[in-house]
Amino acid sequence: MSMEFILSIAQQTIKAIILISAPMLIAGLLAGILISVLQAVTQIQEMTLTFVPKIIAVVLAIIIFGPWMLQIIIDFTVYIFSQIPNCVR
Repeated sequence: MSMEFILSIAQQTIKAIILISAPMLIAGLLAGILISVLQAVTQIQEMTLTFVPKIIAVVLAIIIFGPWMLQIIIDFTVYIFSQIPNCVR
């Protein structure tokens, strides 16, 4: 295995991780910002008010983007399996 081959696989792995995690992280971030602004405006400091909307936003992101994330995982798996002959050399 050459250094370029290993770097290519590492690059594809990092790209897949970022693409798969991005929708959930962005949804949680947006929900957190909106709740923080709401708490600052109304001065309500309830702890459950911060966690429940974030959990709901992340679950909705998984439901909405789930098929797309699954397709990325499938494409990455096919890529890894197609590179197995290059590992043997």
